[in-house]
Amino acid sequence: MAELKTKPNDQSVTAFLDSVADERKRQDCYTLLALMQEATQAQPQMWGDSIVGFGSYHYRYPTGNEGTWFLTGFAPPQTKSDPVHHVWV
Repeated sequence: MAELKTKPNDQSVTAFLDSVADERKRQDCYTLLALMQEATQAQPQMWGDSIVGFGSYHYRYPTGNEGTWFLTGFAPPQTKSDPVHHVWV
């Protein structure tokens, strides 16, 4: 079974969000951060290099594949031509 590349880590969520170049998108990130933290009552954590996740759960498929994933999260737009945040709920 292949191992997931996107895992929780100890990178700073604030440092990551502060690195978003576009001021409006950065402000949107902080708005999403506050909304998701209030809704989940969970602390944000970086997953991989570009996803802010909240909470986690362990899953196992009948095939035996299993892993851990965040309950909800978001990633800021990666390029200027990408106008939307990617949100998982």
